[in-house]
Amino acid sequence: MSLHQTSHLSAPTPGLLGRLGIGTVQFGQAYGVSNRLGQVPRADVKLMLELAAQAGITLLDTAANYGEAEAVLGGNDLKPFRIVTKTCGVERGVHAVIARVRESVRTLGAVDLLLVHSVKDLLGSSGTTLWRALQALKAEGVVGGVGISAYVADDPVALAERFRPDAMQLPFSLLDQRLLRSGALARLKDLGVEIHARSLFLQGLLFMAQPPEKLKSAGPMVERVRGEIAAAGATPLAAALGFVLSRPEIDVAVVGMTGLSQLREIVSAVLSPLPEMDWQTCMLKDERILTPSLW
Repeated sequence: MSLHQTSHLSAPTPGLLGRLGIGTVQFGQAYGVSNRLGQVPRADVKLMLELAAQAGITLLDTAANYGEAEAVLGGNDLKPFRIVTKTCGVERGVHAVIARVRESVRTLGAVDLLLVHSVKDLLGSSGTTLWRALQALKAEGVVGGVGISAYVADDPVALAERFRPDAMQLPFSLLDQRLLRSGALARLKDLGVEIHARSLFLQGLLFMAQPPEKLKSAGPMVERVRGEIAAAGATPLAAALGFVLSRPEIDVAVVGMTGLSQLREIVSAVLSPLPEMDWQTCMLKDERILTPSLW
């Protein structure tokens, strides 16, 4: 399907598509337990960015360690988007992190938001120096804002209270509602933090009829959730998007995808009436399943 055939997407539901961001790790490398297609070809990336801009998607999320992702993005027109990237590790020193940020800015043309990619870099011996150096980049106008990418186990509220970031990127999904139930999202909003939700699909786990062997124990749990979604007359994709976009605490919902067809499906789902469900019935509580690093 050509881009001209998708012109009906140019008038999105006000607000919702504008709250979507595209996670670009698959643009730079093969990533994800459910990814069978590998790295997205550069020609497809160009088409995806054109469709995203046409649909009203406003943000691209990338990182220094997403393989070739920054370089791939830099070869395209990025003006329609806010650009978020992340720091490299601090192992070679704060100066190396700052040098790599400047390289990211040159490659991408602009960086609207810079996130510390690993919380351990902030909590280590160089953490205070690193944070001050990143704030200096913001003051210099090299980046528009500075934030933190964190996990639930990192205690995002404590991090926000200590560092006062402009934004935080956190895992949040229909299956993983821990930050909502704990009150953490509400507290972060009280602190004025812009919240970006990632892992909306938990690497595609919600969509798999048969999870991989290492996630075999998740099968019955996910099947139960899929049954709840079907009973509500919805699809797993619509439910996953609908839940996160229903939360006023979430400013941006970052979704990963492996090709143009997935982007079309996501845009179409957001343009359709999103399901109304008892979302609490869909959450999982097994932290081994909710934490991909434990898979």
